[in-house]
Amino acid sequence: MDDTIKTIKQEHTIENIISKSRFIAHIKPVESEDEAKDFIAAVKAKHKEANHNCSAYTIGDQMNIQKANDDGEPSGTAGVPMLEILKKLEIHNACVVVTRYFGGIKLGGGGLIRAYSGAVRDVIFDIGRVALRPAIPTTVTIGYDLTGKFEYELESTPFLLREQNYTDKVSYHIDVVTSDYDTFLTFLNRTTSGNYNLIEGETVRLPFDIPTN
Repeated sequence: MDDTIKTIKQEHTIENIISKSRFIAHIKPVESEDEAKDFIAAVKAKHKEANHNCSAYTIGDQMNIQKANDDGEPSGTAGVPMLEILKKLEIHNACVVVTRYFGGIKLGGGGLIRAYSGAVRDVIFDIGRVALRPAIPTTVTIGYDLTGKFEYELESTPFLLREQNYTDKVSYHIDVVTSDYDTFLTFLNRTTSGNYNLIEGETVRLPFDIPTN
């Protein structure tokens, strides 16, 4: 079973100007509905002079919680289109707020939908998405005589080298996606002839960049 979910890399903000109105999109990874509500409140407090602070968020691996709020814009022109972009781009556990400072020109229903959904799409593409994949953090320790072949071949694998430590031996902190773990053990045995010490950590979800297109 694939337990991978997609989300955003980190908190981020962008601004679009459309027909003299400012649309400022703020997005943040969140783990709970309370965290999402706190983020919305913080943005509203920062932009209390704005005409609208519309919001949407998804919580849970299956997006069990989905909420949208138009914050005074015509019904269905802001929060729901924003939520639809989160769902379309498969953004889990994230909250987005789009702040609007009205510029004096009305956009109409279609224009508002494009402006709010476009701001969410733009902020996601600007910061980038990550796939949170189940992976096992490992520490592999080998003698110096084995490092040349090991490091050379490690570069052409999907295994993620996070850090190296040098003492009387060399320790490599490597994250391995669970579905690749058998291949990783085969790699270790082949490159070291079985002369290695392996410490396995508990399975965690680790971020892997997703190309944005």
